[in-house]
Amino acid sequence: MADKVTIADVARVAGVSRQTVSNALNTPEVVRPETRQRVLEVVEELGYRVNFAARQMRTGRSKLIAIRIDPAGDGVNGSVFDRFLHGLTESAAGAGYRLLLYTAADDQKEIAAFQDLLGAYEPDGFVLTSTHHKDARTSWLLERGLPFVTFGRPWSEPADVHPWVDVDGSAGTEAATEHLLAAGHRRIAFIGWPSGSGVGDDRREGWRRALAGAGLDPAGLSRETPDGIADGEAAARDLLTADPDITALVCASDSLALGALHVARSPNPAWHAEAYRRIAVTGFDDTPVAKAIGLTSVHQPLTDAAARCMDLLGRALDGTPPGNLLLPPSLVVRQSA
Repeated sequence: MADKVTIADVARVAGVSRQTVSNALNTPEVVRPETRQRVLEVVEELGYRVNFAARQMRTGRSKLIAIRIDPAGDGVNGSVFDRFLHGLTESAAGAGYRLLLYTAADDQKEIAAFQDLLGAYEPDGFVLTSTHHKDARTSWLLERGLPFVTFGRPWSEPADVHPWVDVDGSAGTEAATEHLLAAGHRRIAFIGWPSGSGVGDDRREGWRRALAGAGLDPAGLSRETPDGIADGEAAARDLLTADPDITALVCASDSLALGALHVARSPNPAWHAEAYRRIAVTGFDDTPVAKAIGLTSVHQPLTDAAARCMDLLGRALDGTPPGNLLLPPSLVVRQSA
């Protein structure tokens, strides 16, 4: 068996000191880019692996960031978290960290997971997703002074209670609705989640704001439903049957939009002489499925959001005030609208 590659071996082949190798791996900002690149090339060439246990003893940090992974759901909107997680993995690696993944079904089980992870692995910090009203997870971490950042706003607390990054959902649905208004639509309905969801209420508000700006009354044009393709189909059918004058549907997710699109592309007896009429449909999240079927959807800058989360968490770990950030989405227009 070949001898284990050491930091001294890397330093010798790269023609630098052991301290420079250590800096290149642990504090890359203090090393010239060309030197760090050379060190990384030698690390790859020799197959050197950092001794994380020794690093933790030396620095007092595990270089681990914990984050929950969510169930795949219907396979459509689950891809949104996959993109965020991929971006976070890359950003963490660039900062010398690795992700520690765990699962939990609710807030209390996630808090129990925090306790287990802190006892077994001592992660340096946490990245939380799916924030909601009265989020017990953030309260637990704040009470203990543990570093964390959320991808999602604090919906029940002041905006500056903890560091966060989010995408402006109301701006996204407002842009989608304004796009439909510019195309001549006037009866534009909304399909979203039940009231009380911070994210869902935010996305509904953007649609309502756009209609109000055009002098249109949103009364009777909204439906609340769980997030799923079948749920979107049922809500769209209810809306179009109750109001045949509706010509466009703005949806809070691509899953809901896929169900709505199925109804919009089917004949409806309520349309009288028209055996078929094209109803415009927009989604949210710009999933791969949306691209594949030509669904107009709101795109979230997830890679950027992940990088910003890692940046804010790094500031929190270093004792620097991290702040928060609201990122703008963009509308990707395709055949459905």
